[in-house]
Amino acid sequence: MHEPTILTTRHLPDSRGFRQGVGRVKPFLEIEMLTLRKKIAVALLLALGGAIVHAESTPAAKDIVIVHGALVDGSGWRAVHDILTKDGFHVTIVQEPLTGLAADVDATKRVLDQQNGPVVLVGHSYGGSVITEAGADPKVSALVYVSALQPDVGEASGQLMSKFAAPNDAMRATPDKYFYIPSAKFHETYAADLPAAQAQFLADSEQPLAQQAMAAPISVAAWHSKPSYAILTTEDHVISPQLQRWMYQRAGDKVTEVAASHASFMSQPAAIARVIETAAKHAD
Repeated sequence: MHEPTILTTRHLPDSRGFRQGVGRVKPFLEIEMLTLRKKIAVALLLALGGAIVHAESTPAAKDIVIVHGALVDGSGWRAVHDILTKDGFHVTIVQEPLTGLAADVDATKRVLDQQNGPVVLVGHSYGGSVITEAGADPKVSALVYVSALQPDVGEASGQLMSKFAAPNDAMRATPDKYFYIPSAKFHETYAADLPAAQAQFLADSEQPLAQQAMAAPISVAAWHSKPSYAILTTEDHVISPQLQRWMYQRAGDKVTEVAASHASFMSQPAAIARVIETAAKHAD
C-alpha cells in the first residue's frame, strides 16, 4: 500500500508569489475595463453626433398643406408643389369650395386630419383668412401667408380689404352675390406677370368667391401663438401691398418681399417654395 501523502507548507504555493500573480492580473483587468469604457464612450459620442447631425439636417415639419385663394383653384400651385415634393416634403392642396368661411375652414381641417404632422399651413389671398382660423389645429407648427389676408379675432376679410384704397376697380358680383373678375380684366388685375395665354386660362376657369365668405368674422387667430411668415407681393393689384405690409407688421410676421403680381405662386414658384421651406425648417 502506498502511504498517504501529507501536505506540508513545502507543497503549498509561496504566498508571496501568489500575491505577486494576483497583482499582475489586477492591473491587466483594470486596463481591459478602461479600454472597454473608452470604446463605449466613443461609440456613444458617435451615435449622439450622428443623431444631432440628422436632427439639424431634417426639417422640423415634413407636411405642407396649401389653401388656395379666391377666384382660382389649387391646380395653379403645381410648380410650387413639384419643387417642395422634390425637396422631400409631403404636399397636399386643399380644394375648398369658396362658398363660406366655415365651409372653407372645414375643408382645410379635413385635410389636416390626414396629416402626420407637424404641418406648415400655407394660405394665399382669401386663403389667409382660412388658415388663420384652421391653423389653430395642434398639428400646425407654422403659417405662411402668400399675398394673403391676415385678420385678427373678430375681423372679417372684407373689413380688412376696406382699410386701404382698392388697387383695382375690376371686381364684380353676380346676382347671387359671388365675387369675380371679368375675363377681359383678369390678366392685368390678377396675373399681369404671367403670359397672356396662361392668364386667360385662369380667367376661363375662374372660381368665384361667395360674398358671405368675406363677411364672416374670424373666431380665432392662430398667428398669435404660432410662427408666421409672409410673402408681400409688391406688384399686386388684388390685395394692395400697403394692406399686406400693415397686416404683416401688425402680426410680427417674418416678411419676404417679391416683385410679383397676385399670381406669384405661378410666376415665381421658386421664391414661394423657398419661404415655405424656411418655415418648415424652423418650425417648432
